[in-house]
Amino acid sequence: MSASPEPAVKLPARPGQPGRARPGLRERKKARTRAAIREHAFRLFREQGYDGTTVEQIAEAAEVSPSTFFRYFPTKEDVVLQDDMDTLWLEAVRAQPAGLSPIAALREGMHAAFGQLSAEQFDQLREGTKLAFTVPAVRARSLDEAARTIGIIGTAIAERTGRDPADPAIRMFAGAVVGIATAAWFAAPGDDMTDFAKNFEEGLSFLEAGLPL
Repeated sequence: MSASPEPAVKLPARPGQPGRARPGLRERKKARTRAAIREHAFRLFREQGYDGTTVEQIAEAAEVSPSTFFRYFPTKEDVVLQDDMDTLWLEAVRAQPAGLSPIAALREGMHAAFGQLSAEQFDQLREGTKLAFTVPAVRARSLDEAARTIGIIGTAIAERTGRDPADPAIRMFAGAVVGIATAAWFAAPGDDMTDFAKNFEEGLSFLEAGLPL
């Protein structure tokens, strides 16, 4: 993917965000292959429709074998759902100062993660989210992805609080965050990711205040 000179999502700047260590050559090659598979998959989905596109067609367009495709994505649905945003967010949350509360770390991490997205990655994220809500096969798989996301967020919060990721309180907290993200998406006019980010930040503030009604 080509880099964009500015973040695609215009969120307020956050000072003092630490940089990410440059990955090794092997990791960069894997990331390029994974990005190429997703890029060609989304192009074919636009041209042929999701149901009209096969894994074999995606693999051929990305110049990899079907077995290589499945090493990166267990199913065709996963090429839509596994957008790397969870990983970016987890890394960004881990990079936040230890003194921040869990919600503050999630909020600051969101700003940092969105700020790393190029315009192309931003468009792909928006497109994938729309497919997740409109294509039955992808929507059905979304429940598994939601559980994975809860686990990722739970891991980040457990690390910050010194608790077990399997602690029911940690899992419920992470589930509440995922629920807020889902509600924020549905509240975003025209499926706009910038509005989603704003709604999600407001939702985190609402959670931080104890969900008063």
